[in-house]
Amino acid sequence: MTNLDIDLLERIRSRAPGYDRDNRFFAEDLDELRAAGYLAPQSLADGVKNQRLLARYAPATALGINMHHVVVGVARVLHDRGDASLDWILDDARNGELFGFGVSEAGNDEVLFDSRTAAVPGPDGSFSFTGRKIFTSLSPAWTRLGVFGRDDSDPAAPTLVHGYLTRESGGHSPVGTWDPLGMRATQSFSTQLDGAVVPAERIARVLPVGPSPDPYIFGIFSNFLLLIGSVYAGIADRALDLGVEAAGRRTSMKNGGRRYADDPDIRWQLADAAIALDSLGPQLEALASDVDHLGDHGSGWFRLLVGAKTRAVDVSRSVVETAIRVSGGSSYDAGNELSRLYRDSLAGLFHPSDPESAHSTVATNLLGPLNGEA
Repeated sequence: MTNLDIDLLERIRSRAPGYDRDNRFFAEDLDELRAAGYLAPQSLADGVKNQRLLARYAPATALGINMHHVVVGVARVLHDRGDASLDWILDDARNGELFGFGVSEAGNDEVLFDSRTAAVPGPDGSFSFTGRKIFTSLSPAWTRLGVFGRDDSDPAAPTLVHGYLTRESGGHSPVGTWDPLGMRATQSFSTQLDGAVVPAERIARVLPVGPSPDPYIFGIFSNFLLLIGSVYAGIADRALDLGVEAAGRRTSMKNGGRRYADDPDIRWQLADAAIALDSLGPQLEALASDVDHLGDHGSGWFRLLVGAKTRAVDVSRSVVETAIRVSGGSSYDAGNELSRLYRDSLAGLFHPSDPESAHSTVATNLLGPLNGEA
């Protein structure tokens, strides 16, 4: 397990309020994490634990770094299954290169199964990409960017092309503004691709449009959903800590100065939050271990993965709200840590798979496809 020592974590926590207030990228955190070797490959089981811990100290820093670990995790999934085609990603990560994840597109609810970005093949096996990606975390700092687009050169058999840009290759630029409610330090600007060329040796996959059983797609889903879930679990960990601290500190005039920690209603609320939170670790960690050790859940994999992410996000918001209720009106101040955690927790609603997609996935696993669907 990568060592995130307490001194490093406390420095990272100390910078989080300023990054949020100033809407600034976590550059200093990144420098320290890179120097500590945190960009290097790690098992998914370790990643789940590490990212949860990092999010306890700085959620936006953890969420941004998450995208790097998703890409590196895909290469590790392939390597573990005997496919060395993306081992160069593992080598780059060991050397401190930073991977971004340029996949999401406005209005594309097919996510990885189709694309609005055009991928045009070149005669040398390269592809040029033109389109706009949204929520490109690490926008100011990535040195490698995973992108994908649709190749319609054969209209009868369109394909989806996945590849990796380097920062110096050109044909890409950040566009728009980044002034969100929470997770501000990720600086997840949109990225405009204008004929950005990925050489043949950096094309990772060419797959049919639609769902695919390819291990590359499994690697993206498994790493993304479990690491995302871990970030929101870490937010809940910190919120529960703050709720417990507040209960021990606050007193009630109505009850003769008794601590809130001795109020049965407060005790029940915090206990209920802890019970919900305690369920996340075993679920996230067991699934991560199954990915690492080539576990086989068959057609149930995606049900389990989207369920873990959805539950982590929902529990996180619930725990933060409980901590706010216990802490009282001071937590409504914009500079209060719980206020920031609440805003950060809301971002979980927008990460794939969204609640509608997750429930559709689980329902299909349980009941089969809707009548008329393939």
